[in-house]
Amino acid sequence: MGGVVSSGEDNDELIDNLKKVDYLRTPKVERAFRSVDRGHYYLEGHQDTAYCDMAWKQGNLHISAACIYAEVAEQLMIQPGQSFLNIGSGTGYLSTVVGNLLGPFGINHGIELHLDVIEYAKSKLKDYLTLYCKDEDIIDFCHPVFVHGNCFRMNLNDRHYDRIYVGAACPEEYFDFFKQLLRINGYLVMPFNDKLVRVHRLSENNWECEEMLDVAFLALIHPTEEDNNLPPIQMPGSKPHSLRNLSRRTIRKALGSNILNKIKELELPPTLKNYLCYNRKTNKDRIRTISGGSDLGKNDADTDIQMVDT
Repeated sequence: MGGVVSSGEDNDELIDNLKKVDYLRTPKVERAFRSVDRGHYYLEGHQDTAYCDMAWKQGNLHISAACIYAEVAEQLMIQPGQSFLNIGSGTGYLSTVVGNLLGPFGINHGIELHLDVIEYAKSKLKDYLTLYCKDEDIIDFCHPVFVHGNCFRMNLNDRHYDRIYVGAACPEEYFDFFKQLLRINGYLVMPFNDKLVRVHRLSENNWECEEMLDVAFLALIHPTEEDNNLPPIQMPGSKPHSLRNLSRRTIRKALGSNILNKIKELELPPTLKNYLCYNRKTNKDRIRTISGGSDLGKNDADTDIQMVDT
């Protein structure tokens, strides 16, 4: 799928074109897509097609057509504070867009089969946080947490999610597997039998399924025999926000961006200025790699990106 939207010269023009044909319908989803430049997630030398409505693949890296991501975000109806799981999180582009919809109190998880792709997503997230994200947006951003492994090894009893997107075609025998990951009243969007479908969990044992679009996706990779001998993947737990971060966010909201910009010009103690204005340099240190699942070292407890090795 793709090619239904005119190409743009840049990210904003692509978003304008998605709006014209009604793929982007709500202001908050539009803002989220404008805040994350699609071209930033392409390899150098491949960005000439970044703002075309078409899928892109290079090695293990893959980005779906722009119209697909727009429709997925609209159909999931993501609300602040919800939990989101991106299965086949890839470059991290969609997870970053969704991070601007979930707000600071949401949960933003991705699981990805290829280790090199997780490393790529990690570097792109670092760039987004340190170079591209606006000062007034970064305090409300829900940082993605990426987990390495085959999604079919996820523990169904470990965690359930409000919103789920599956970025590759679901094999027929695993349709019920993904349904079980949903919380009651949650929504799941995934490719299934050449259709993009949305599943709504109505109760413990009742789901409602509707077809959205005709699509063509590569299938998810089945677990190998070696995978099946490994323990189930435990998704990361959620941590309460520190009082310091909660206080800083409240102060920033009360002051507003105009006053905060003036604060940057005042001769204040550097510690106070960094606390109020959010020191970008600290973000680079917060994005690290954790190996070994739950066996975390004591110095790695406060990270924004986790990798669970298979």
